Amino acid sequence: MKKKENEPEMNTEQSNQQNIEQEKRQVSAKRKIYRVIIIITLIYCSVGIALYHLQEKLLFHPVTLPQNFQFKFDVAFKEVNIPMNKTDTVNMIQFLPADSAIKGVVLYFHGNSDNVIRYEKNAEIFTKKGYEVWIPDYPTYGKTTGELTEQNMYLQAKEVYKLAHSKFSSDSIFVFGKSLGTGVASYIAAKEKCAALILETPFYSIPSLFSTYAPIYPTSRMSHFKFPVGEYLEEVTEPILIFSGTSDKVIPYRNAAKLKKVLKKGDEFITLQNGTHNNVTSFPIFQEKIDSVFDSKR
Repeated sequence: MKKKENEPEMNTEQSNQQNIEQEKRQVSAKRKIYRVIIIITLIYCSVGIALYHLQEKLLFHPVTLPQNFQFKFDVAFKEVNIPMNKTDTVNMIQFLPADSAIKGVVLYFHGNSDNVIRYEKNAEIFTKKGYEVWIPDYPTYGKTTGELTEQNMYLQAKEVYKLAHSKFSSDSIFVFGKSLGTGVASYIAAKEKCAALILETPFYSIPSLFSTYAPIYPTSRMSHFKFPVGEYLEEVTEPILIFSGTSDKVIPYRNAAKLKKVLKKGDEFITLQNGTHNNVTSFPIFQEKIDSVFDSKR
């Protein structure tokens, strides 16, 4: 009889023990969740801080040259220095056509890597058509000096345009931008008169480009550099020709394709199937479209 009397008490103890163990499991599970949340938060913040502070290193890859460096190219060229102030100078190479009957000039704003030496091979696309090709380096690139800021890149590009306009009429000045250079080229074409604007592998803006790689971050507020190509194109009154490849791993096609919505009637956006970031000029349609733009200005 005593055993039966004790059974309810034992059941109560077992129930209490089970409740305690269940509470421990719940507490342990909550702690694990909190740990995961903390780890994710730390990773998110760490990556965000890195992106914020290191974005210049991610965006720009200059190769600086000593001021006494002697350029050597297999084609005719002139080296020009444009003083900005007492300390800053734009260094530029002017590639010259073989024919003495010069038709105009192409202001070529290059990509984010190396310096003018890397882009010299592209000058022939235009020199063979009778145009000079001026390729300035950005601050800290090549022999160009000054602080590498978006505003300084614009100011230096404007000085290059002024020099070109002192020699050629605006309808003989073509503005060309490749990759990062599309931001500078679009700015110049929006602010100054020219024959046409040509963009190779452009982006819509730097914040929008960053968002394709890091969509969970507020890139519009984090980006030190903006280069709002889309906004500038809305101000360009001259013809615009754009080339973008569907296999571009640097500037995804979907980002460049956003520019379609800001183009005016008569502008062209050329999609290159399987085109990458660095093989655009190898497509026959590239040369065909370049020919059509330059031939129309004869």
